[in-house]
Amino acid sequence: MQIGELADRTGVAQRLLRYYEERGLLTPRRTGAGHRAFEESDVPRVEIIRALLAAGLNTATIRIVLPCTEYQVGQLVPTCPEMLTHLTGERDRHAASIAQLERSKEAIAGILAAAPPELSDTVRHAALHGEPQ
Repeated sequence: MQIGELADRTGVAQRLLRYYEERGLLTPRRTGAGHRAFEESDVPRVEIIRALLAAGLNTATIRIVLPCTEYQVGQLVPTCPEMLTHLTGERDRHAASIAQLERSKEAIAGILAAAPPELSDTVRHAALHGEPQ
């Protein structure tokens, strides 16, 4: 199938499909005229790519774990131990990022709590009335 049909069947823009190809996530063959020719198996592959992106993985990591991933009954399923190793590392990296964001949020909350009441009242009034601050 050509790129337009794959885009229609997956709901993914042709531009993104080309990007996935650039990143080594899709490898369509080329016709004699140089057009991309995708296989039926690329439809679920695009769905897996989208699910892995939605999970917060970058394309470099997806390129590594993609061969070890299947989509079964709406669920991503790992099929080799390498995927578990990579995903464990990604999960831990995300957990560390979340912890850092929580610390940042608490620091900001502390600064806000220290603001004099007249400043807080001014900001609250502007927010309620849609005024720029």
